[in-house]
Amino acid sequence: TVELKVEMVGMHEKRLRKCLSKWKGIEKVEVDANCQKVVVTGYAHRNKILKAVRRGGLKADFWSAQNELLNAYATASASYRISRFNHFSFF
Repeated sequence: TVELKVEMVGMHEKRLRKCLSKWKGIEKVEVDANCQKVVVTGYAHRNKILKAVRRGGLKADFWSAQNELLNAYATASASYRISRFNHFSFF
């Protein structure tokens, strides 16, 4: 199992799946566009998977614990902003 952080905008999920579907040994590709996280399950070398995604024109790197912390902060910050403005009436 390889976890990657991939910058995805628009239709990049389709391009990503196309890049990885060509490789032998890859069984499953899970994409979480909100977190920009991709989990690849199968029997392929992790560096070759990363290289394939980059060849597809996407910015990618291995997922790290720092990415988890940044994602949690961004989610908490967004929910705070939404709840903060729901209490005000602008009209």
